[in-house]
Amino acid sequence: MCALTAAQRGRQVLLIDSSNKAGKKILMSGGGRCNFTNMYATPANFASRNPHFCKSALARYTPWDFIAMVSEHGIPYHEKKLGQLFCDNKSKDILNMLLDECQRAGVDLHVGTSVHAIEKTEAGYRLRTDLGEIASAALVIATGGLSIPTLGATGFGYEVARQFGHNVFPTRAGLVPFTLSGPLKELCTELSGTSVDCVARCNGESFHENLLFTHRGLSGPAILQISSFWHPGDVVEINLLPDRDALEWLQGQQAARPNSELKTVLGEVFTKKMAALLAEHWFASKPLKQYTPAGLREIADKLGAWQLVPAGTEGYRTAEVTLGGVDTREVSPKTFESLKSPGLYFIGEVLDVTGHLGGFNFQWAWASGHAAAQFV
Repeated sequence: MCALTAAQRGRQVLLIDSSNKAGKKILMSGGGRCNFTNMYATPANFASRNPHFCKSALARYTPWDFIAMVSEHGIPYHEKKLGQLFCDNKSKDILNMLLDECQRAGVDLHVGTSVHAIEKTEAGYRLRTDLGEIASAALVIATGGLSIPTLGATGFGYEVARQFGHNVFPTRAGLVPFTLSGPLKELCTELSGTSVDCVARCNGESFHENLLFTHRGLSGPAILQISSFWHPGDVVEINLLPDRDALEWLQGQQAARPNSELKTVLGEVFTKKMAALLAEHWFASKPLKQYTPAGLREIADKLGAWQLVPAGTEGYRTAEVTLGGVDTREVSPKTFESLKSPGLYFIGEVLDVTGHLGGFNFQWAWASGHAAAQFV
């Protein structure tokens, strides 16, 4: 996005990608259909130690600006849910659109090309690369984060930032499944593949989405979302009955059908397998009439406010984003130029700005790239 926009302004642009193929993360995103933006993107959908930083770029290049480009290229798309826009066909449609725009604007793209060293000069920057030495007036770092190293992710962007005096906040995996241990892991393994609606909470944040049990722990949109706000040792609270008051519902069931077993009643809101396993692991299933008010309250607390401490996460291997990164207080929110080294720009995930799940991180890539391209 930055390259094509700068080239459209008449700038001579060399785009270097160390991967052997451009846009690998675009190709694998959204299950191969690319959740390319979210219609409802606002600054509230982004986490950063400097929450005001993203506002300007997001206002100057909105989801509708990117949608206009998608429509101009005749790419069919649909809203899956909650403003999430996906390609009807494949992610390659979005990648080809961007590559076509780059080619039309005259961007010189080189993949499978490494940068070995960068130095500041009076005229800008000199790079030692596989292509030889390259001099440029401006240098844009759009290297992303550490997530999914099999796609070629490295810490190169953070190294460049440190080289030129920038503070880089510690990084960690975000939008990532939790791993569990002990009896909880055993329960999750038995329920692997089972999905349920829930509300996940941690550190004052909450998300109402699906939870997915896996053989290693917990995943699904609700878990991926809340993982970005979790730190090792923190308690995660999960409401498995988000659309009802658990205690009132159980009391109503006890009054209406006292002879029904707990697992039978739970089997009407969860799968029968999940109901049976919850009853086996958490409760001694018996007829509802045999539970005291205190016993019923204990069951309601477990279902409505299940508290657990994850053993960890699956890490960068499966994380969709990297939290942390280049301190945005040292970067202009208007131009994305370094405040420490003129002519150096940072955009996208390498910065300490992380979007929620659902197309927000791509929108940040488009918006930050477009903003920087106006000034390089």
